[in-house]
Amino acid sequence: MSFFQVGRSPIMTIKSQVLALKYRPQKFKDLIGHEEIATTIYNSIKNNNSANAFLFTGMRGIGKTTFARIVAKALNCENAIEDLCEKECNQCDPIANSNHIDVLEMDAASKTGVDDVRELIEFSRYPPTVAKFKIFIIDEVHMLSKQAFNALLKTLEEPPKYLKFIFATTEIKKIPITVISRCQRYDLSRIEFEELFNYLKNITIKEKKDVEDNVIKLIVKLSEGSVRDALSLLDRAIISNNNKSLKFEDAQKIFGYVNKSSYLDLLEVIFLGNEEKIINHYRKLYNSGIEPELFLNDFLEVLYYLKNISHIKNEGNNFTLSDSDYKKIISLSKELDPNAILLFWEFTLKTLKEIKIVANQSLLIEMFLVQLTYLKKKKLTQNNEQNEIKNISIKNKDMKNAVNKDAIKQIKNVKQEDEKIEKKNTLDINSLEDLIEICIQKKEMNLKYELENNVNLVSFSNMSIEISFNDKLNKSFVKDLSEKLYDWTKNRWLISFTKAKGALSEKEKKNVQKKKKIKEYESSNEYINLLKVLPDIELIDIEKKDD
Repeated sequence: MSFFQVGRSPIMTIKSQVLALKYRPQKFKDLIGHEEIATTIYNSIKNNNSANAFLFTGMRGIGKTTFARIVAKALNCENAIEDLCEKECNQCDPIANSNHIDVLEMDAASKTGVDDVRELIEFSRYPPTVAKFKIFIIDEVHMLSKQAFNALLKTLEEPPKYLKFIFATTEIKKIPITVISRCQRYDLSRIEFEELFNYLKNITIKEKKDVEDNVIKLIVKLSEGSVRDALSLLDRAIISNNNKSLKFEDAQKIFGYVNKSSYLDLLEVIFLGNEEKIINHYRKLYNSGIEPELFLNDFLEVLYYLKNISHIKNEGNNFTLSDSDYKKIISLSKELDPNAILLFWEFTLKTLKEIKIVANQSLLIEMFLVQLTYLKKKKLTQNNEQNEIKNISIKNKDMKNAVNKDAIKQIKNVKQEDEKIEKKNTLDINSLEDLIEICIQKKEMNLKYELENNVNLVSFSNMSIEISFNDKLNKSFVKDLSEKLYDWTKNRWLISFTKAKGALSEKEKKNVQKKKKIKEYESSNEYINLLKVLPDIELIDIEKKDD
């Protein structure tokens, strides 16, 4: 068939020195991180109760296609599922090498059209040649066109008894819900740190490679939970080091990784305001091999730790922070203003969005770091505003004898007039209800909706709003609300999240009040008499008319 991938040769899969292929799981028990899913599928096949279509979704490199092939082998294995691949099998070996006549792999990324799917459906009308089931594995299925999905629907819902579909995708949201509802869906999550660490450790032992544990921890961190990425990085590190003993310092150079302590040192220099030292410090990091975009992401990570270190536990197997970095962050967080850290966070995100449109990204980072010192100075200016006013008053007092009384009176009048104008242009906000009312006045209906429906308030005081976590809250809510509050009050507000249980949202409060009114009215004689006349009615709401 023209639309199917050409399978890898058995020689490449078995003898390849590429670790990602050499250690690709061939049985359910070889899979890591997805034991519950493997057990569920195993039991369904064992009891002859398997689904017509399987859908595996998740991030890159966590075993979607591998899962698909193992399921295909389990469905067709000659030696029964209990002995999967333990003996020589005419079904399992060809499936593992992608050249089985009845197990066909389609690459939806390159074959997206409706004609390709129609060809597949036409081919499905014929029973399997040598296996129990004819199986179609469609990788990156979200790439199919809308017409292709529609053509697939009927066959997918009521396939012949000998036909099975197995889909894999990284973009589940792009698949029509009509297709998802016809499949047995399995969401493959990232592999946990400790599990992936142990897996790579065992591979280094099998390969007889001398790799430090800290190197493996670094690889696990950089892989972000992807097994394939982790194996590729390990392969790269071993080859780059020419098969010698792999030390952490070597791995840092290979991957362009920089310790968190370097970022902490840089932050200290930023808060001191020494521009020359800031530039020199960053250039050392840049010359060590770190990319500007990666620098910004790591910088964000350090800011996160500084703001939330009191809620973070430094576990032994977690490479995110070393013991010395952990202690340093705790010490530094006590000295830094939380509002300044949040301001840095917002400005770093803004720079991260702009970095792709700049030709020389390194220059952008240097200017970004210098700008941070001015942000810090601006924050200090706001914090010390009252002291500055006092200093001005003292100076004016010293100059009193040298200035004409009428001039002083004129200055005073101008100042009072400015204060009146400033006061007139700012709003007084003391509660969530005040904030919602102002949103109505200013026609900020998106903010009003979020505040009424998705905000569970914990506390509201002193230009600080604390709310509990809510998955429904719009991602840009904090940014939008902060900007509007600054425009309306001319002050910076602190908006923070907490795990504490917040109060009911305004919408929830209204619903509770509504149910209470309905319950009270249902027990009234008026409603009881009404039921006698109209027994089928249902009370859904109560409204008070003006008349």
